[in-house]
Amino acid sequence: MKHSAEFLAITDDAKSRVKEVSVIEALERLKDKAHLIDVREDSEFAAGHAKDSIHLGRGVIERDIVEKFPDKNAELILYCGGGFRSALAADNLQKMGYRNVFSMAGGWKAWKEANAPTES
Repeated sequence: MKHSAEFLAITDDAKSRVKEVSVIEALERLKDKAHLIDVREDSEFAAGHAKDSIHLGRGVIERDIVEKFPDKNAELILYCGGGFRSALAADNLQKMGYRNVFSMAGGWKAWKEANAPTES
């Protein structure tokens, strides 16, 4: 997908403050106590998602995150389709006080390319 220069500018800004992890790093962190959160749209999640991921769409994550994860030290790995929306969401969660938030580089596309476990 081709993104506008304006969208890329705000995602680049967010990425300057957000830590990214690869799919391999995410899989390793998930063996411990990390939580994988899919921030894509409902229809994207319904079509297929990372196994055992939690769906908190980009439009509601800031509203619902505290109820789902009240511990601001919880390790949260966010992903979207390609790693842009997850960076924006991770940046906002950090602004809300979450200290252990990551964006998964490459998102769902990278997850599938790595043959990581999926479900629908």
